[in-house]
Amino acid sequence: MFKSKYLNDVYASLSQRYADQPEFLQAVEEFVTSMDVLVEKDPRIQKDAIIERIVEPERIIKFRVSWVDDKGQVQVNRAMRVQFNSAIGPYKGGIRYDQSVNESIMKFLAFEQTFKNSLTGLPMGGAKGGSDFDPYGKSDNEIMRFCQNYILELYRHIGPRMDVPAGDLGVGAREIGFMYGMYKRIENEFSGTFTSKGIESGGSLGRAEATGYGLCYFVEEMLKTYKNETFKDKRVIISGAGKVGSMAAQKVIELGGKVVGMSDISGVIRDENGIDLDLIIKLSKTNSCVMDKYRDYHPEATYSPTTKDIWKIPCDIALPCATQNEIYLDSAKELVSKGCFLVAEGANMPTTIEATKYFQENHILFGPGKAANAGGVAVSGLEMTQNAMFMNWTFEEVDAKLHVIMENIFKKCYDAACQYTGRPEDLVIGANIAGFLKVYHAMLQQGV
Repeated sequence: MFKSKYLNDVYASLSQRYADQPEFLQAVEEFVTSMDVLVEKDPRIQKDAIIERIVEPERIIKFRVSWVDDKGQVQVNRAMRVQFNSAIGPYKGGIRYDQSVNESIMKFLAFEQTFKNSLTGLPMGGAKGGSDFDPYGKSDNEIMRFCQNYILELYRHIGPRMDVPAGDLGVGAREIGFMYGMYKRIENEFSGTFTSKGIESGGSLGRAEATGYGLCYFVEEMLKTYKNETFKDKRVIISGAGKVGSMAAQKVIELGGKVVGMSDISGVIRDENGIDLDLIIKLSKTNSCVMDKYRDYHPEATYSPTTKDIWKIPCDIALPCATQNEIYLDSAKELVSKGCFLVAEGANMPTTIEATKYFQENHILFGPGKAANAGGVAVSGLEMTQNAMFMNWTFEEVDAKLHVIMENIFKKCYDAACQYTGRPEDLVIGANIAGFLKVYHAMLQQGV
């Protein structure tokens, strides 16, 4: 599979040990493939067992959460926190509340977060956590009770210089507020232990927009560097209509692009007049699914209940912003056949390895998630800085810093691709190497 016998042996051992964790193994395979070129040039990687150490989390905390619903019945959920790597800073990564939460997905997300955080240039290690609790359909009081009981265990393992959680799927400012409120009561301190907080609780302006805006800033650099072009008049499709997808759409439109297709779990809307984003944002405030209601207001648009039909819409740029593994090989072929020339990941690993390879073989410009969607954690890092300084920056100040960070991330990936592969467009290897090197050198400095 890999050129290096050392890497093959490491991956074979890992695959046997975690055969029941496909998402985690997929993330490791994608990463280790990029290490072939480095292992040949630096024998210290094998000598100090860097790969063996970097693919194992430093610790995994598993616990149960017992809580009482509005009917007075006791409910029990499973929860965990994967603290993957702290070589360059305190653990940093989101909390996810969703029925899909399991060890494989949490390890994959925390592993990716390690290198994503490294690319931002900020001192943050990698972590992820969550529970199989589903907030959908729960009352505010039920969500509050769950969050408070979740923190009754997790508080022991987090802190501003230890582990700083943020929001993720199923966890927004409401859930963060409930968790932070309980943490504050237990620890008797007001600190920057959580990010994605409400503004009044010490949150940062621009955090809600950060991942979507940052994705577009990264794509801007791709367009400028590889094609000497901008978003102007580009046809764009976006999967996911949550805060990442909707904010990406907002920035695309602002930069002169035309969003012709969007999707959520209810299906896909294609609107050749350009998606009415204001309507989607308005509908999303009262509905978890909005695409199937869009045509009530715009009958000229076309609707499909099949979410993967988003990739059949002719476009120049595709931005997958929904969830992991949403673009399989068949969808990648559809995109190429319909004229797409650039794909950038707004979600974590939304493209399978086979689909990514197909894009690269067909000379499609590809922005991997660990680089392209790093805007969210970048502004979380800026929130940590503001909390430590007991001050707040304006939205314009935060957005300007985000823009610079995303430009720098692209440059790191581009430079690494040029230096180690001679293929400037290979941002997958570029991102993996650039993210790895900072963590690697810190691990060398800190000993075994």
